[in-house]
Amino acid sequence: MQHRFWIPAGVTMAALFAMTAWAESGTYEVPRTPDGVPDYNGIWQAMGSAHWDLEDHNARQGAAPILGALGAIPAGRSVVAGGAIPYQDWALAQREENRANWVKLDPAVKCYMPGIPRATYMPFPFQFVQSKDAILAAYEFTSSSRVIHLNRPGSEAELDSWMGYSLGSFDGDTLVVDVTAQMPDTWFDSSGNFHSDELHVVERYTRTGPDTLHYEATINDPKVFTEPWTISMPLYRRIEPGARILEFKCVEFAEYATYGDYYTDPPEDKPNEE
Repeated sequence: MQHRFWIPAGVTMAALFAMTAWAESGTYEVPRTPDGVPDYNGIWQAMGSAHWDLEDHNARQGAAPILGALGAIPAGRSVVAGGAIPYQDWALAQREENRANWVKLDPAVKCYMPGIPRATYMPFPFQFVQSKDAILAAYEFTSSSRVIHLNRPGSEAELDSWMGYSLGSFDGDTLVVDVTAQMPDTWFDSSGNFHSDELHVVERYTRTGPDTLHYEATINDPKVFTEPWTISMPLYRRIEPGARILEFKCVEFAEYATYGDYYTDPPEDKPNEE
């Protein structure tokens, strides 16, 4: 099994410093598509530990090989504005129960589609393919995808789905994506942070350099939280030669994580297969 590291493949430390310099210089001119809107085409990836825990956290034991764990969850700083997620009292207790049993309960460990915003900052790349009317977002993890509709303002989803219903627009050079109609089963990370069926996410993608984006997502769910809250982090373009979205056989890894060596020691509660 190939392990995942925090710095995207093909991005050296020198390149990271160069990316930061572009953002700080204020001289970067956002590229445009033939239609005159900001160009977000490319393969992007987050670095950091947000997919393990959005809030400040110490290093701790890990046991989910499908998420690229190296035997432990790395320490990380909060990406939540203000530091902490504003849970209602009952929901905070539920989060703690989720966290204590995350290996069994985390939907990503079971290879379910991760939902938004989690799909953006998992340790797997995703690709934007942009046209005049829509942006296709293709994610390596579980081969998930979604369409960000640029030509359907005010429309609504007919049914809820794992990756939700995304309506996109441009606020200057920023891509704004309004995401609704998500299944309530997804989590925000592997630390039990969760939501209800009333989740509403507004994403903001802003190009800050040739190979960098600033990502921000505001989460609103009045069933679970006392007020809306926001996360933010950088995203980096995959710049190695031949970069592309590759296959990730999540189900195979999930079965191993859940059942161990199934063929030699199947659990008693797993039905035998002919």
